[in-house]
Order: sequence, then C-alpha cells, then structure tokens
Amino acid sequence: MGANNRLIVLYIFTAYYLVGSVLFLRQPPTMSASPEISSLSWGQMKVKGCFSTYKDCKVWPGGSRAWDWRETGTQSMSSPSQHSPGVQPADLEEVLEKGVDTLVIGRGMTEALQVPSSTLDFVRQRGVEIRVLQTEKAVTEYNNLVGQGAKVGGVFHSTC
Repeated sequence: MGANNRLIVLYIFTAYYLVGSVLFLRQPPTMSASPEISSLSWGQMKVKGCFSTYKDCKVWPGGSRAWDWRETGTQSMSSPSQHSPGVQPADLEEVLEKGVDTLVIGRGMTEALQVPSSTLDFVRQRGVEIRVLQTEKAVTEYNNLVGQGAKVGGVFHSTC
C-alpha cells in the first residue's frame, strides 16, 4: 500500500472515529412535546397530529386519548346529567405519570364539571402546578404553555 493510500485510510478512520464520538456523546432524546389542541367546539376537540375527534380528552407530552368518565366515576350514575362528583384523582393519574410539570383542567363551556378540593390536593402533593379554567380558556392556556415548550398535560370537557 502506497503512502497516499495509507494517508487516505488514516483520514477515513479519523473521520469515522470523530463522527462516532460525536454521535455517542450527544444528549439523549428529549421527551416528546405536548400536542397542541388544534380546534374546540361544543362537543368536539381535535388534537394536532391525531386523527380522532374527541368529546372529552386527555393530553400529555407525546400523546392524547378520549377521556371516558365511566372509567373512574367522574359522573354520578344515579344522576348522569350531573357533573359530580367531578374530576377524580384517577382521571389525572395517567397524565401525571407522563412527567408533566403543569396540568390544565377544562371544566366545560359553562364550567359545570366539578373539581373537588381533594383532587386539587392530590395534584399539588405530586409537585405539579394545576390550572382549572373554563374549557375555552383552558385550551388557550394549555396551547400557550405548549408553545413555550412546557411539559404540560391536560384533561378537557367540551360540553356543558
């Protein structure tokens, strides 16, 4: 092997080593961003990047899903038109497990959905800031936090 070929091999090896070192030293990937809520109207919510339309939804960094009140007893079965006992800690657990720093709760367009003080205490005890608002205001607040890059999650009721 001639001197020029050895020099080329040395350059290739050095470049490969340096590129490999840079790749292994980079920061681990960060948590996915919280998805923006792209639209809200009575009984319908759309989350950016999701094909589903939700009536009520949960959002967190990297995901979203329908919020089914029947899972946790948020709505009284003896009086289904009532929005009590309201948001339960179990409604929020899934979102809190995603490592959010702030949780936004949308109480509905007319703020009919209750949020018991025990639920607020549950969130605060986990070191998470909580904001409880009328749903249109809650979506605006949530989207503002998303725009700031915050680790934010939320649960939103889109009717009464």
